[in-house]
Amino acid sequence: MTDDAATLHPNVPEGTPVRVRFCPSPTGTPHVGLIRTALFNWAWARHTGGTLVFRIEDTDAARDSEESFQQILDALGWLGITWDEGVNVGGPHEPYRQSQRGEIYQDVLARLVDAGYVYEDFSTPAEVEQRHRDRGEDPKRGYDNYDRDLTEEQKAAFRAEGRQPVLRLRMPDEDISFTDLVRGEITFKAGSVPDFVVARANGKPLYTLVNPVDDALMGITQVLRGEDLLSSTPRQIALYRALMGIGVAEFIPEFGHLPYVMGEGNKKLSKRDPESNLFLHRDNGFIPEGLLNYLALLGWSLSADEDIFTVEQLVANFDIHDVLANPARFDVKKATAINGTHVRMLDPQDFRDRLVPYLRAADLVGETLTPRQNEILDLAAPLVQERMNLLGETEGLLGFLFRADDEIVVAEDAAKQLKDSAPQVLDAAVAALEPLTEFTATSIEEALREAIVDGLGIKPRLAFGPVRTAVSGRRISPPLFESLEILGKDSSLARIKALRSTLEG
Repeated sequence: MTDDAATLHPNVPEGTPVRVRFCPSPTGTPHVGLIRTALFNWAWARHTGGTLVFRIEDTDAARDSEESFQQILDALGWLGITWDEGVNVGGPHEPYRQSQRGEIYQDVLARLVDAGYVYEDFSTPAEVEQRHRDRGEDPKRGYDNYDRDLTEEQKAAFRAEGRQPVLRLRMPDEDISFTDLVRGEITFKAGSVPDFVVARANGKPLYTLVNPVDDALMGITQVLRGEDLLSSTPRQIALYRALMGIGVAEFIPEFGHLPYVMGEGNKKLSKRDPESNLFLHRDNGFIPEGLLNYLALLGWSLSADEDIFTVEQLVANFDIHDVLANPARFDVKKATAINGTHVRMLDPQDFRDRLVPYLRAADLVGETLTPRQNEILDLAAPLVQERMNLLGETEGLLGFLFRADDEIVVAEDAAKQLKDSAPQVLDAAVAALEPLTEFTATSIEEALREAIVDGLGIKPRLAFGPVRTAVSGRRISPPLFESLEILGKDSSLARIKALRSTLEG
């Protein structure tokens, strides 16, 4: 870069408080890659004591939707990602929705045109292609900067033909270099990026203009965004130089391009991939602590051998300079295991309360739990906290405790596993349990072991399978003796007898 270029690209002044932004377009369901970007911006702002600005890029009326905007708010709210300025919070740079900032952009555009940074381009795509052909070049090379130096007479002639110009920014004639916070020094050679459109022929400004204008006016110091936007950075830097020239920007922010999030087969995770859908993970039973931990690992880590950390540890240790440039793969199996660790770290009462929405979703309880349902949950939650990875397993593990005796359906895999001795085992279980006056896990275990293991000579590993299947309908359940105690003597016996009767038939 020339000395002149360097003076036009000053660093963020030393000591300037960190100001970062998250500015999604409200199109479709929140994608885990988008939320990872929000998380890294939030973590950096919190780590540095800086400010997170939340803006909405909603200038594409055809694709943007209010529903998607609400989903983004829902996602951030669920995960506890808060912002200091922006939509629904306010701040000194309102409004924070691009669709409401049209007058600001028009004013900046007019000043850029007056100062000569932006010019009118009247060429049609066909004319651009023909000029390339005439020069023996690939006709699809893109715009050739032809209209840069049109005279007023030429412009007037085009207007007389009824042509309406797009507005293009004049790219500098030297290399554009910058130090990426994640990737280090990056240089785009002079001439590799043509003059680009900042406003359509109808005067409507494009993303290429409005995004840097908002960043400049809001004093954003670091732009942390996806790697897919790296190719647009030289344009943004060129536009920043122009904005500094007209007094809109005070400095050019630092850029950090976060690694791609890959899916199965190491392909970029797309919105069509189910694992990209944040709400699918929530429905499946991820908890915010577990998912945030895993999303942070998509490009960053606490240390080489620490995969598990709290949100507080993330904030205390996060440094944007430590983010890796290599693509990160979203591994559902690893994410689930990490979530399970966080489930086990929950306070037992907190864990118990978080099961309720999943019981409701399965129609096992109503809006308000009955005293009996509360009692069952109090007793059952400690039995499954150690073995649950996703809260979505609630129905499978605990559903049988909330269902009526006649609603228990034996699953196919459980029925298949029943041996020829099952009727005998169930008869022995009934005979052992009926006389019990104290129906506790200890007395139940003693009675069943004596009747089935000792009495029938069946190995302990296989002895209680039929009883488990009878009371739960499943092959796997929470600890059996405790489950029988929670169900109570009447229900336990009714279910064992029901399966015995089925096997008879």
